[in-house]
Amino acid sequence: MAFLVSARKYRPVHFEDVVGQAHVSQTLKKALQTDHVAHAFLFCGPRGVGKTTCARILAKVLNCQNVTANFEPCGECESCRAFSENASFNIMELDAASNNSVEHIRTLVDQVRFQPQQGKYKVFIIDEVHMLSQAAFNAFLKTLEEPPSYAIFILATTEKHKIIPTILSRCQIFDFKRIQVGDTVAHLQKICDAEGIEAEGDALHIIAQKADGALRDALSIFDRITSASGKKITYEDVITNLNVLDYDYFFRLTDALLTEDLRQVLLIHDSVLRNGFEGDHFINGLAEHLRNLLVCKDPDTLRLLEVSDNLRDRYRQQSALAPASFLLTALNLCNDCDINYKMARQKPLHVELYLIKMCYANQAVQLAAGSSQGVVGAEKKTPDVSDPVGSSTVGSGQSVPSDATNSSTIARQSAAAQQPSYGISPPGYAEVVPPLPVETVTVKEPPIEPAPPPQQAGLLRKTGLPGLSSVSLQNIHDEIAEAEANGGPVQEAKLTLEDLREAWVAYIDSIDKDSVKTILRGADIDINPEEVTVTVGSALAESTVRQESMLMDFLRKRLHAPLLALTIKLDPSRSNAAPAKPKRLTDSEKYHAMRAVNPLVDEVRKRFDLSFENE
Repeated sequence: MAFLVSARKYRPVHFEDVVGQAHVSQTLKKALQTDHVAHAFLFCGPRGVGKTTCARILAKVLNCQNVTANFEPCGECESCRAFSENASFNIMELDAASNNSVEHIRTLVDQVRFQPQQGKYKVFIIDEVHMLSQAAFNAFLKTLEEPPSYAIFILATTEKHKIIPTILSRCQIFDFKRIQVGDTVAHLQKICDAEGIEAEGDALHIIAQKADGALRDALSIFDRITSASGKKITYEDVITNLNVLDYDYFFRLTDALLTEDLRQVLLIHDSVLRNGFEGDHFINGLAEHLRNLLVCKDPDTLRLLEVSDNLRDRYRQQSALAPASFLLTALNLCNDCDINYKMARQKPLHVELYLIKMCYANQAVQLAAGSSQGVVGAEKKTPDVSDPVGSSTVGSGQSVPSDATNSSTIARQSAAAQQPSYGISPPGYAEVVPPLPVETVTVKEPPIEPAPPPQQAGLLRKTGLPGLSSVSLQNIHDEIAEAEANGGPVQEAKLTLEDLREAWVAYIDSIDKDSVKTILRGADIDINPEEVTVTVGSALAESTVRQESMLMDFLRKRLHAPLLALTIKLDPSRSNAAPAKPKRLTDSEKYHAMRAVNPLVDEVRKRFDLSFENE
């Protein structure tokens, strides 16, 4: 006996056998029960979800002579047997992809005129109806709107948006949805039981996920796997035949990222490439894995995880170890890597760079947090007003009260500084940290230094260094001591306009771009004790000066003025429009101009009998 594919062998013959489309099946059965059957139906949805199957079942029920109590076809009457043997004259199927012209529709309309030979209805099933031409749609409109009482049309399409509105308005529309992974797995398990095939649950889940909601695709993949594996389908056989990345790769990679094991991360990526997988496929798989971990964070969203029970437990365990902040940061990096992957010339290196960023995201966040908020988890203490000596600051964000012996004891949460933080916490997300043991450390208090004068505080502010909230007083004292050792206290520099112009010209000579040189030469510059004012005449010039990032560094070093700031002003009145092109003179005008300068020109013209070309 010839081999019959599973999609045809196990094609549903009853509404209750249709997988994942209960909303359509129940509605059609209710219409049959109440005898409210429309004359035109339109079944829409993705490929392989049961549109044509439901159309055939409905056509069989309409002409079945012994309809069951559940309004299913009996399959034994003469009409049902004739349909099963493709010998029914009351049910006609038309493929609109190959019969899309006006002539084909006219032939169909002619067949509508003849009453059914046997049964109550004459059913026309038109598949891929969106392939009809505009003229064919127009020729079909009148018949579809007012057919004979015995004629019923069932249209099926995967692209509803291509059907003209006048057709849509004449049909009852049923939208078929993608089949869920769980429904596909259950159907595949039934087929395995009927065929005597032993299949692992993870293997069937991979097949269902690869089908992307299309049951026909899942059955085609199932036939392919059974041809290679025989009566036993294992998870390894499926991922090998379908060229699918194993879940274990992503679990091991995530563990390595959480522990900042860069060596293991690069080795796993190299193993993936050696097995023939492309980098974009790998990074998309990692993004899906991270998304599944994020889904496991909340019991309410756990149902969104479409994997087997064993794999669900493994996801739940790893999700408990991965902070949500790390998952969000890594997902964002995966998205950026996928967007820029096509433009990268060295694609493996491109993926590795993003993996390195994921691996050391914790350290990057700690550096950023340390420059703006101080050490995370440090306990701040207010100074004692009654203490005659005052208080000093140790590190960043830790205040230490001093006593008569010039030494003090501080409480430091050492474990909090080592607590891993794998990215920037999302808004509204707060991670609960259990109480940590308090470690007592005795430190020597440094000598009390006077507070820096205002110009020194301005130095820190204008040079882009962190503010006093994130820079310890001890660091400020060290900077002041170093400045005094190099030449006395920091004082405000006395600058002149001549010094600024010399430095400005020196910077212009040091750059290579002629356009920038022209703009800088045409700018008007002025100086006051704290800032340089540059006046330009156009928005282009303003943008050019603002983009010269090395300009202020050069001026500060050249003028020995670290407090120097830059202000750019726009004065449209300074805009120098390009000079108008001189009018082109004729030969006669040139001659008269030359003669006005030197009268002997006219004598030369007469002696040699010269004339103009246009005369």
